[in-house]
Amino acid sequence: MLTELRIKNFAIIESVTLPLAPGFNVLTGETGAGKSIIVGALGLLVGERAASDLVRTGAERATVEGVFEVSDADLIAALDARGIETDDGTLVLKREVTSNGARARAWINGSPVTTGALAEVGRLLVNVHGQHEAQALLDESSQRAILDLFGECANEASRVAAAHHELTEARAAVKALRNRRDEAQQRADYLQHVAKEIGEAKLVAGEDAKLDDESRRLTHGEELRALAGEINDALDGGDEAVVRRVGHLQRALSALQKIDPSTERLQALYDAAYYALEELARETDAYAASVENDPARLEVVERRRDLIFRLVKKYGGSIAAAIETGRSARAELDLLDTAALDLRGLDGRVTAAEEALGAAAAKLTSKRRTAAAKLAKAVEAQLPELGMPDGKFSVTLVPRTEIATTGAEDIEYRVALNVGHDARALSRVASGGELARVMLALKTILARIDRVPTLIFDEVDAGIGGKVGLMVGDSMRRVAEHHQVFAITHLPQIAARAHHHIVVSKGAKGGVTTADISVMSEEKRVVEIARMLGGDSESRVSREHAAELLQSSALPQVKSRRR
Repeated sequence: MLTELRIKNFAIIESVTLPLAPGFNVLTGETGAGKSIIVGALGLLVGERAASDLVRTGAERATVEGVFEVSDADLIAALDARGIETDDGTLVLKREVTSNGARARAWINGSPVTTGALAEVGRLLVNVHGQHEAQALLDESSQRAILDLFGECANEASRVAAAHHELTEARAAVKALRNRRDEAQQRADYLQHVAKEIGEAKLVAGEDAKLDDESRRLTHGEELRALAGEINDALDGGDEAVVRRVGHLQRALSALQKIDPSTERLQALYDAAYYALEELARETDAYAASVENDPARLEVVERRRDLIFRLVKKYGGSIAAAIETGRSARAELDLLDTAALDLRGLDGRVTAAEEALGAAAAKLTSKRRTAAAKLAKAVEAQLPELGMPDGKFSVTLVPRTEIATTGAEDIEYRVALNVGHDARALSRVASGGELARVMLALKTILARIDRVPTLIFDEVDAGIGGKVGLMVGDSMRRVAEHHQVFAITHLPQIAARAHHHIVVSKGAKGGVTTADISVMSEEKRVVEIARMLGGDSESRVSREHAAELLQSSALPQVKSRRR
């Protein structure tokens, strides 16, 4: 449960610390005092969107920090699975927003985390229920989600979603193959021409570069042979050739070494130079002999180059691209031969997926039908206690023409809130106050199975008053038997039912509006309830009325339950 909420420089709040207790906590105060701001701070703490305009005027940053007591084994296991340890059963969440628009920061137990991680953990700890959530009850997806939660249909629903995904993929595969087959049939003549033209060419990767080199040598054969011959003649073509003249130097070098033995190192340099010149002479002679002057071969090479150039230009800009184009054309043609067999296999996959989806959806429908009857009965039993004694509630499963990813039916909540009226869709019948009470009835029922320890109710009392307010207060107090409840209310009937009462008030510090909170003692609580009743909070009659209202609400206090 949430034991303490610390808010600093958030909206009009400079600094407040809310001490919360087990059971039913209530927050009251004049309109505009900042009650909903506190709920907004709680929303920020558990991952709602942050904006720089949330920072109080004149401050650099706003912070919200919540201290939670955690002892529920399932909750601890869920936190542990996310790598979060509780320190002696305590968990601290913190969120910071800066006025300069920088990214909001978040911490869990002092360690930085992403906003997504904070929101994920926050959803395990707190459920915020406001007027907008009651409106969300009008949405079919919300109605379905509540029914599936109540009926513990999560596994069946996930199997339907998985089976629907498999069927969708199988149908998409059939459609794609048929499209490819039809396209190949339309392009068959062209594909055969492409495959034949590229196949007969027998292209080889890198062939164009080799042909370019060969063409250049054949075109300049005479010139190449002449240049190589000129080099060979200079090296080894007569008595005055370089190799012979260098050979004559050996005598002088030998004589030099006899006179000065230190010049022996020159012998190695001489030998290397002599043998290199000899090798160069042999290589140029061999090269000159190898150079072809073959006009017929040159013509063959040029025809091959022309063919490759034409195919490359036509089919992709390179030999590799042309080869791939040919392969792709052959594959499309092969598809015409194999498509019938492949389609039979895919049709079998579709049939199997349809059967699996039908079976999964049937199980989900069966479980939903049972849950719908139980949920309707449970909600209907709550309605008289919420000021709707003649209310009738039903959950209708409306069959779909085709099974969807959510199942074979849509879910529709129907109500008849007055005697003699037929049940109609909740969205067409309920007023804002009635809708809020139906949602509260659902919350009361779901509280028995919901593992979230703290429930926040923001002005769920909209559109009600008097005796109905007492009934709503009693209902919220019953929810508090299973959860910590924190409610913001204007109704004294609801406030009187709380175990723990906090008042928020608005004032000014340094010329800037701020909000502050006070925890009500029994005596102060009488004054606050008297104010909420609309009378003079200082008059004896108002106080007696408030005391009577509080006394009628005196139920056993809820002991601390660490969840």
